[in-house]
Amino acid sequence: MVEKLGIYFVSFDRPGYGESDPDPKRTMKSLALDVDELGHRLELGTKFYIIGTSMGGQAVWGCLKYIPHRLAGAALIAPVVNYWWPSFPPALATEAYNLQPAWDQWALRIARHAPWLIYWWNTQKWFPGSSAAAGTPTFTGPDLQIIAKLAASGGGVSHKAYATQQGVHESYHRELMVGFGHRDLDPMQIENPFPHGEGSVHLWHGVDDGVVPVSVQRYVAEQLPWVQYHELPNAGHLFPSGETAVKDAILTNLLI
Repeated sequence: MVEKLGIYFVSFDRPGYGESDPDPKRTMKSLALDVDELGHRLELGTKFYIIGTSMGGQAVWGCLKYIPHRLAGAALIAPVVNYWWPSFPPALATEAYNLQPAWDQWALRIARHAPWLIYWWNTQKWFPGSSAAAGTPTFTGPDLQIIAKLAASGGGVSHKAYATQQGVHESYHRELMVGFGHRDLDPMQIENPFPHGEGSVHLWHGVDDGVVPVSVQRYVAEQLPWVQYHELPNAGHLFPSGETAVKDAILTNLLI
């Protein structure tokens, strides 16, 4: 598909990850402006497509809000949601939040209400910290099958050592604070970035996602009629790493 369409991908280390300098003041807006400047420095043209998976989905929402004029289209793949987005009905947000393991509920509360404690909470040994920061998120059956296939083929290589070379606080912990602690973004308040149909936005989610409940994703899609929602049966959080047909469908819908 990539060869057929003649496209290429640019991936970058977000602040605090890999070789990128930490940014203790990072917000959704500052990350979107980073993407804007990166596109300019790399001479990607006046517009480009952006794809974000899991926590990367929040970066896509930020770009849709703050730099829509730079986007030719966007895809959000199993994007993480913030249960405190103002547009969520309290009952729905509470129900979905309570589906998370108790230790993740506590980790998100601390990221939201007491971010100065997040490093201590996720490194102390008395109680479990964030499962995402520990690398043990709530994967379901479809995810475990994909993990087993990747391991059998030698494709399940971990890049954690590279990603966290500047420490877990400025990478994983900062991600939690930005994703769940800031109030500068509510996707359901974003206006259609392509009012004349010059681009499209796609949201892909698996019914059996154990990390992000499908109920909240459905609500987001319902509130944004300009988002094309694709719900996959028998798919978990890791479905983009699975069948080639799914990857082709994501690119085809976004680019063609």
